[in-house]
Amino acid sequence: MKKINIYRLMAFLFAATVIISSCTKETADVRLEPTLTTSQTLNISSNAATVVGFVVAEGDGFTEKGVCYGTATAPTTSDSKVVYSGESTTATFNVTLSNLNYATSYFARAYAISEAGTFYGVEVTFTTLPVVPFLTTTAITEITGSAAVSGGNVTGTGGADVTARGICFGMNENPTVSDSKTTDGDGLGEFISTLSGLSGNTNYYVRAYAVNSAGTGYGPEVTFTTLVDLPKVTTTAVTEITKTTAKSGGEITADGGAEITAKGLVWSTDADPTILNTIIDGGTGKDAFVSELTGLEKYTTYHVRAFATNSAGTSYGSDIEFTTLADITKLWIVGSYNGWDNSDNAMYIESTIASGADAEGYVYLTTDGLKLTLDHSWSDAATFGDDGTGKLTNGGNNISVAEDGYYLIKANLADMTYSLTKTEWGVIGSGSPLGWDDETALTYNPASLTWQGVMHLTAAEIKFRANHDWGYNYGSSTSDANLNDGGDNIPVSVESDYSISLDLSHPNAYTYSANRWGLIGDATPGGWDNDTNMTWDATNNVFTVTLDLISSGSFKFRANDGWDLNYGGDVNALSAGGDNITIASDGNYTVTFDPWGLTATVTQN
Repeated sequence: MKKINIYRLMAFLFAATVIISSCTKETADVRLEPTLTTSQTLNISSNAATVVGFVVAEGDGFTEKGVCYGTATAPTTSDSKVVYSGESTTATFNVTLSNLNYATSYFARAYAISEAGTFYGVEVTFTTLPVVPFLTTTAITEITGSAAVSGGNVTGTGGADVTARGICFGMNENPTVSDSKTTDGDGLGEFISTLSGLSGNTNYYVRAYAVNSAGTGYGPEVTFTTLVDLPKVTTTAVTEITKTTAKSGGEITADGGAEITAKGLVWSTDADPTILNTIIDGGTGKDAFVSELTGLEKYTTYHVRAFATNSAGTSYGSDIEFTTLADITKLWIVGSYNGWDNSDNAMYIESTIASGADAEGYVYLTTDGLKLTLDHSWSDAATFGDDGTGKLTNGGNNISVAEDGYYLIKANLADMTYSLTKTEWGVIGSGSPLGWDDETALTYNPASLTWQGVMHLTAAEIKFRANHDWGYNYGSSTSDANLNDGGDNIPVSVESDYSISLDLSHPNAYTYSANRWGLIGDATPGGWDNDTNMTWDATNNVFTVTLDLISSGSFKFRANDGWDLNYGGDVNALSAGGDNITIASDGNYTVTFDPWGLTATVTQN
């Protein structure tokens, strides 16, 4: 016998032995073929799967092979089966099971049939994938120009949890969740959706949707057309406000699906004006428009809205509130005091809302006279002088000044009157050196345009008064640095020497300061926690203090025990908030501070 025949015989005996030891014969339930097996499943989908079988020794008498399957364990050829009909050139064979139910667990076994019976491989199990949910779309109801109601019914989950559902809609067919959509819960069952933000007189397509792990399912498409909607309009910001006029306008952002037959502005002194109030016609059509409001009252608060009208009605933009300018008169003071410079560099007087036509202000004048101007043109219409009788007139003569000095100037163009009153200012009150009997004088500083002085004040009250006359006095009813005519007494909380400044250079916005001074820093005895107070040296016109300073520290000048006003840096030119001032060596020093010139000295004794 040839070797090759011996080898074939041994292989056949081995295969027979394997078959007898591992396969199950359906009639006798005898395990014959261990290598007839169901090795794996492939390509599982929602309705199909591929099962791989394996048979050793093709051509050994098997008349049929394939895969049997079912929803119960241990399926047989009496259940569903797929016969393998392909080439038997290899031991493995693939069988595709189709028409399966989605999201369903199946059991499958490879099988082989011979004269000896039917043999089965090892059982495998698999579960088909879910499908997208099943649902319907509800008919559209409650249609308006900008909204409608629809909904849907999720009739089947597709074998997985429905995590979201709602309506998707748009102006093109077959809308998806990438278009506009609503979100209306999850799970099975009916739901209602409100579609909002729609355009008027527009055709929309609608589908219900539901989402599970397999994806998004859609209901049948329905379509509807919105009604004509009210226009959408915005109100333009109000600009170019004067005493009696202003400008605004509007923009039509949506016509509502119909022709704009009217548009414009409505305004009133009441909020949310309508077309029943004053109307400014802006024409027709969708174009933006600008309109001027005229005939307004001075210093009055108005409300304005843009409007637009189509066949559905009239809609309005937002209400914008504005206030016309007050009848404020500003007159430039031009004269010998400033070299007759008729520019913005000149001082001026001005009226207030409360004062009506009366304008006032303070200017240091010289004796060669002055004129008042409304602008810088020197035209007779805008320039006012004396008419020879002590009243104002267009053009006119220079207004004379009796002597150099600081004058309160008043003028009224309504009755063409004016007055010049020379003033000398000081501090009066229970906290001042002369009490309430008389004011302690301040000195005018033309460089800073302020009245200045240093005096010892007690913890009481003060005011500013001129000419020993209570007809000219200022206090502070707002308890701050601002002054008002005849205002409240100003409290002084700490007795000390104070540098005082009165600023009347800005018409109707008069201010003051009253500051006591000290040193603070880790070079001083009080450290950074407590100021070392300074006193006024009237001979040298400086604040001064003698104290021990240490070189390992530094210091600054500070007002009123607070950091609102402090000076440091170069002692020859101190600056507000400047750097700390250092000390060269330990010792006893005399330190001076000039609050007007902002200079200091640090002298070791």
